[in-house]
Amino acid sequence: HNPDRVLIGGEHPEAVEALVGIYGRWVDRSRILTTNLWSSELSKLTANAFLAQRVSSINAISELCEKTGANVDEVARAIGTDSRIGPKFLKASVGFGGSCFQKDILNLVYIARSYGLQEVADYWEQVIIMNDHQKRRFADNIVQTLYNTVSGKKIVFYGWAFKKDTNDTRESAAIYVADALLAEEAEITVYDPKVPAGQVYRDLDYLGTRSPEENRRLVTVVGDPYEAAGDAHAIAVLTEWDEFRTCDWKRIREHMMKPAFVFDGRKILAANKLDQIGFQ
Repeated sequence: HNPDRVLIGGEHPEAVEALVGIYGRWVDRSRILTTNLWSSELSKLTANAFLAQRVSSINAISELCEKTGANVDEVARAIGTDSRIGPKFLKASVGFGGSCFQKDILNLVYIARSYGLQEVADYWEQVIIMNDHQKRRFADNIVQTLYNTVSGKKIVFYGWAFKKDTNDTRESAAIYVADALLAEEAEITVYDPKVPAGQVYRDLDYLGTRSPEENRRLVTVVGDPYEAAGDAHAIAVLTEWDEFRTCDWKRIREHMMKPAFVFDGRKILAANKLDQIGFQ
């Protein structure tokens, strides 16, 4: 209803103008952009590629922050106040998911390679490589923190959707973190307020890493966050659902194995408060 812009690309001026006339009934003409076909195609791909690039950039810096003792939120706030950069999409996390970013970047990579532009393709592919690295790094951190083994240990996933307020799981970071932990013989329990059990299993089955029977034996999906936490060794927050901010974390810890660990992949929890409760 209130778009930043409407982009219309085409090779036939009369068709383009017909669409302009339709959108012009509620969108200011200055916000309607008309281009040739390739300009519109690359504009769409590049817009998502630029946003994904920012996510991968701050995630790359988050790893450096952990090594040096810097606070990635402070770094993001500092660079975000630079008017040339701005604060949007500078939230460090376990990585981006969804149907657009990865697909559009890989499309851009494919187009660049098809024209022999290897350096251009390599540049944009690095955004995907960094995103995959961040997901693996999150899983590796869980394994290393739990004394270098998660075999037979119960890890609870709070969230399976790729972002809050949706049941969309396409390319969700949770899928790949789960796959990595399952490879280490962890047992996973999933709670997501909108994603049904069938979708969780379909996502894991699609990877083809293990049989559907194994996925259903090793992964349990429940409908309550407190039930999920029972006898858990660790909780991993994979989706930034608002309800996770307001959960009774003291109650959650009481039902977990000790020491109780929380891995906040979306940086939505108050770490100091969790520390006071007794979480690692």
